[in-house]
Amino acid sequence: MRITAKADYAVRAAAELAAAEPGVPVKGEALARAQHIPQNFLENILRELRRAGIIRTQRGAEGGYLLAQPAAKVSVADVIRAVEGPLAAVQGVRPEQLRYDGAATALGDVWVALRGSIREVLEKVTLADLAQNKLPKSVQRLVANPDNWTSH
Repeated sequence: MRITAKADYAVRAAAELAAAEPGVPVKGEALARAQHIPQNFLENILRELRRAGIIRTQRGAEGGYLLAQPAAKVSVADVIRAVEGPLAAVQGVRPEQLRYDGAATALGDVWVALRGSIREVLEKVTLADLAQNKLPKSVQRLVANPDNWTSH
């Protein structure tokens, strides 16, 4: 699986908002600076996150961006879906909609299993987990596995 720059930036910006003082808006420039994200690119991402209901804006001189719901209720998967769509699509098609023939008949099941595996991590990790630098134990176990650090 490839994580696009857009998805990476979206999660990083949302994590910054989760780490911010509750109720205090954060300016887009500050988010961009904190995570070394090109500001123009970030502004587009923030609009998508707002449309998805993950963040909200506050207007005015003291305005900026805030999470629209508690950080513990927003998963990394939620953020990625907001800017990229489904977590696992094959050529733009959801895995359960695919049908293969012959020797590739079971491939659709492989793609469904892959999506489940991705969800096992991305739906369990919340913005609060990231902001507190405390990942769920199941994710910590995956990180601790030396095989997962090896490029194949």
